Amino acid sequence: MGEQEEKKVGSQPIYQIKSEYDVYVKMRDGVRLCVDVYRPAAEGRFPALLGMSAFGKTIQVRHWDKSINAEAGDPNYLVPRGYAHVVADVRGSCQSEGELQCIHSKQEQEDGYDLVEWIAQQPWCDGNVGMVGPSYYGLMQMLVAAQQPPHLKAIFAYDSPGDWYREGAYEGGILSDFFINVASKYPIRKFVPAVERENSPETLDRIIKERENDPEIKFNSRFLNILKNRWLNPVFFDLLMHPTDGPFYWERSPYTKYDKIKIPVYTGSGWYGYTITHLTGAFRNYAGVKGPKKMIISGPYFRGIDHPFALSWREYHDLLIRWYDYWLKGIDTKIMDEPPIKIFVMGVNQFRYENEWPLARTAWTKLYLRPMGRLSDQPETVMDEPHCFVQMPPRMTNVMQSLKYTSPPLAQPIEVTGPIALYLYASIDQEDTNWIAALKDVYPDGSTVELTRGWLKASHRALDPEKSKPWLPYHTHVNPEPVKPGKIYEYAIEIRPTSNVFGAGHCIQLEICNIDFPPPIYITERGAQTYHLACSKTVLHKIYCNEEYQSHLLLPIIPHTDPSQWITRRKTGEV
Repeated sequence: MGEQEEKKVGSQPIYQIKSEYDVYVKMRDGVRLCVDVYRPAAEGRFPALLGMSAFGKTIQVRHWDKSINAEAGDPNYLVPRGYAHVVADVRGSCQSEGELQCIHSKQEQEDGYDLVEWIAQQPWCDGNVGMVGPSYYGLMQMLVAAQQPPHLKAIFAYDSPGDWYREGAYEGGILSDFFINVASKYPIRKFVPAVERENSPETLDRIIKERENDPEIKFNSRFLNILKNRWLNPVFFDLLMHPTDGPFYWERSPYTKYDKIKIPVYTGSGWYGYTITHLTGAFRNYAGVKGPKKMIISGPYFRGIDHPFALSWREYHDLLIRWYDYWLKGIDTKIMDEPPIKIFVMGVNQFRYENEWPLARTAWTKLYLRPMGRLSDQPETVMDEPHCFVQMPPRMTNVMQSLKYTSPPLAQPIEVTGPIALYLYASIDQEDTNWIAALKDVYPDGSTVELTRGWLKASHRALDPEKSKPWLPYHTHVNPEPVKPGKIYEYAIEIRPTSNVFGAGHCIQLEICNIDFPPPIYITERGAQTYHLACSKTVLHKIYCNEEYQSHLLLPIIPHTDPSQWITRRKTGEV
C-alpha cells in the first residue's frame, strides 16, 4: 500500500445565527455565571458546545477576528453547522458573580458540571453536550469531564495541560514566567488566593517573607513585586507561594482524575514552540484516559519557521466538527476508523498515523557525551577531566554559557520520534543550579533549529522509581534537597517529545546550559529577563564522561515506517 488520502466528512453550514448576550445561569450555591449563547436561528433542538475561562467571553467571541487566535471557538463556524455554542465567564471574572478561588479550582470544576446540565435542559438543546477550546478551555474540559455531568458526551481537549505543576508552573521544578504574562490578562472581579485559604494570617505572613528572602526571588524584581503586592497578579502570586508539588496542583491537574474521565476524549497539541506546556499535557492525557480517545500532534508554532502545518486553533475546527458529528449527532464521519494517533513529522513535513506512544518499533539509542564537544554512539573510557562551564546570574551578565555536543554529519537520514531523556553525571560548586538541555538539528550550512528541550532544578533531582521509565524520568518535586557542592550526582532530565527526520549531512546537537534568555534579551534595572527563574549565584558546572560516569542522551530512533501510514493531504491547512 502507498500513502493514503484523508477523506473529510462533516456537517455543512446551513443555519443562520441567533445570539443571546449576558444570560445569567444560577449555580448550585446560588451564584450566577454570565454566559453568551449562539445557536441556530431555526426550530428544533441541537447539540451544544461549552467553553469556559477567565479570559472574558466578550473579547473571546464578540471581537473575534482572523488576525487573533481567540480560544473559545468560532460561533460563525460552529453554529451554521448545527451546534449551539455557549461561552461562559468563570465565577469571579468579568460579569460573573462570586469569588475566583484561583483558576481551575474544584469550585470552578463543579460550576462546569452545573453549566453542562443547564445547557442540556434548554429548549434549543437536544441533551447532547460537548466542550470546546484549547489551553485554559482545554484544561477545563478535562476537569469538568472528571465531574461526570450526565449530559457531557465527549470532549475535544486540545492543548490541555495534564499536570499543572510539571507542565506549566514549575518545569523541572524551575519556576516558569509563562503565567506571569498570561495571568495578568485575566479580568478578575474578586479573587482570594488559595494560599490565604490554606493558612492563618500569621502563617501566611511568615511564608511570604520566606519567599521574599529566597535568593532567586530577591533578585527578580517582577516576582518580588507580586509577592509584596499580590493584587497585581493574584493567580501568579498563588504559583509563587506553591513552589513544590502538592494538593494545590493536584486539585487542578487532570492526571489525578483520569479514572473518573469515562467519555471519549480527543487531545493534541503542536510540537515545541510557543510553549511546551501543552505538548507534554497532550501525551500525558492521551496515556492517562482509558475510554475512546484520539490524539493529533501538528507542526510547531511560533518558532519563526515557515512550516505549512504550523496551525492555529481556528484551523482545527473542521476536525472538531468531525469529532462531534460522530459523538453528538451520530453521523459516521469515519473519524473512529482512522488510527488513534496522528503526528506531524518535521524534516519531511508530513503527517502520518500511529497506533501507540511511544512507538512500538522504537530503537532506543544512547548517544554519549564525549570530549571536544562530540556526541557519539560509543562511550568515553579514557578522559578523566570533566567538561566545565561557568554561568553568572542574569543580574551580572546577559551572556549564556553552555556546552555543546554534536554528532558527525549523518551519512543517511535518521528519524527521532518519541520521548527523550538525558542522563548527566555532574557536580556543581553551589547548593543548586538549573539544568537546561536543548536538542537541535544542525543543517549542513551551520544553521540550527531547536526541536525541543528539558529542564531540571538540581535540588529536585529525586525520582519516583515506580512512575519513571528510562525514556521518561518522573521527579517527585515534593521535598527538594540541596546539592552537596563538589559531589557527583546523576541527573535524569526529561526532554520533551519530538518527531524529526535529521537529513543526510545534518548533525544531531545537544546543548546544556543553566539559563534561558528570550530573544531579544530584555534588560531591567535588576538584570536580564529569563524564561525560567535563574540561579542567583555564579555556578561552576562539571559534567563527567568517562568509564565510570557515562553521561548520555537516550534517543528514540525509528528504523522504519510502513508507507501506508503516511497521509497525503488534499490542501495545506487541513487536519
